[in-house]
Amino acid sequence: MARRSIRERLEQLEARRKALTARLDKQDRAADTRRKILLGALILHRLEHGRDEFSRTLSDWLRRELAGFLTRDGDKALFDDILKPAPPAGANTQDPP
Repeated sequence: MARRSIRERLEQLEARRKALTARLDKQDRAADTRRKILLGALILHRLEHGRDEFSRTLSDWLRRELAGFLTRDGDKALFDDILKPAPPAGANTQDPP
C-alpha cells in the first residue's frame, strides 16, 4: 500500500477544513435564527399581554420603525396588526355585545 503524497494529504485536510467550516457556519445561522425567533416571541408577548407603559411605548415604537423597515408588501401584511393605528387612549378595545 503506497503512502499518500503530501499534496494529497493537504488536499484532504483542506476538504475537511471546508466541511467543518460549513458545519460551523450552519450552527451559527441556526443560533442566530433561534435568537431572532425568541426575541420576536418576547416582543409579541409584550404587545399582546403587556398593559404597562413600556408595552404601550414599544407598540408605538414598532409602528413607527416597521413602517420604514419593511419594504415588501407580503412582509407588511404579516405585521398589519402592529402597523394599524393605535386606538385612542381610554378607548374601549372590546366589541359591544
